[in-house]
Amino acid sequence: MQFENLTALYHYLDEQVAQDVSADELFAGSYLRGFISLAGSEFGEESQVLSKALANSISEKLQAARTELNPQDRQIVQDYWQHLQQAFNA
Repeated sequence: MQFENLTALYHYLDEQVAQDVSADELFAGSYLRGFISLAGSEFGEESQVLSKALANSISEKLQAARTELNPQDRQIVQDYWQHLQQAFNA
């Protein structure tokens, strides 16, 4: 999975609503989008590439908010985030 920039990742996450994805994927994508957006705004504009530094910032924010979710939901989000991190470049 590869995305040209942050805007393309947002589009991918937003399009999940129209796709035939599981409720878990929909939940995780929606939850993560908020953290991605928050970190992205600190790194620049939406046309920015998906960098490792941006991914690290998102991971830190997720870690700081980990008590917001129950263990099962936290695992769903963590698994989905690991999947999305593959799209972030060096």
